[in-house]
Amino acid sequence: MTNGTIGTAALGDQGPEVGVQGLGCMGMSFAYGPVDADASRATLERALELGVTLYDTADAYGAGDNERFLSPFFKAHRDEVVIATKFALAIPPDEPTRRIIRNDPPYVRQAVEASLKRLDVDVIDLYYMHRRDVNVPIEETVGVMAELVREGKVKQLGLSEVTAAELRAAHAVHPIAAVQSEWSLFSRDIEAKVVPAARELGVTLVPYSPLGRGFLTGSFVDAEQDLTADDFRRQHPRFTGDNAAANASLLEPIRAIAEAHGATLGQIALAWVQQRATVHGLPVVPIPGTRKPTRVEENTAATRITLTEEQLAQLEPIAAKVAGTRYADMTFTSAGRE
Repeated sequence: MTNGTIGTAALGDQGPEVGVQGLGCMGMSFAYGPVDADASRATLERALELGVTLYDTADAYGAGDNERFLSPFFKAHRDEVVIATKFALAIPPDEPTRRIIRNDPPYVRQAVEASLKRLDVDVIDLYYMHRRDVNVPIEETVGVMAELVREGKVKQLGLSEVTAAELRAAHAVHPIAAVQSEWSLFSRDIEAKVVPAARELGVTLVPYSPLGRGFLTGSFVDAEQDLTADDFRRQHPRFTGDNAAANASLLEPIRAIAEAHGATLGQIALAWVQQRATVHGLPVVPIPGTRKPTRVEENTAATRITLTEEQLAQLEPIAAKVAGTRYADMTFTSAGRE
């Protein structure tokens, strides 16, 4: 690492080396309140300067708007970036605010063609199944995804919010490069089964929301009081009412450790996630999202913080004390299937 740039990690057994921290781009188009296109473009450029090469989007983010927004940046830096996008959250024509999960092969083919067109690229580097439709055998879904690899439309395959058993079944059909799941000081359920399975199979873990959607940075306390009406965090049980008050108290050990390192709360939370690679013995590439260049600088600097065993022990009890579920509707996650 030189000039503040970050190190690298392998993206699956057969994939390229990517920056050890990626960038979640969802908020550049929707979900987290008002957007600033110019600031977001500057953020993308600054991230690349700092060694961030894995850029994460999905067709569901802004109903395709996120992919279209990112396209000029990807085209300008095509040989330097690894493009990750996803399918599975379909929008019913008569219900534009609703999402339904689709994993059927015809839909997968329809989705990849639409993403390729919006991104304006010939191939997607990492193509994820965003969510699992339990009514479609995962072997069937991954089977058609594997066909996309053979056809040159996709380079590597990923899964999001799957169980260990689903990961193993998918990997038996075609090598899976990455599994994306929520993993942070507030969300650690994947450590029981998914992480060991990923380690055994040579799959990279890509934690989303490693900063607990910003809550772990201390940037807000109660979503209903502190965030704009169009911010989707107002719908998350952990961030409102009594749950938010209880969870805010859990930040105290993070704050104390941050002071000891001369760091921010967010940097300690990210350093903890980055250090999971050493703790669990597999590549870990978190994708914190931001729309500010200064925040990318702060986030990537967390890759150079090493927490002591004593500090890790202080942070260990936090997840078990968190009040509220990750989503109001947990059927969109793997939690009930593991």
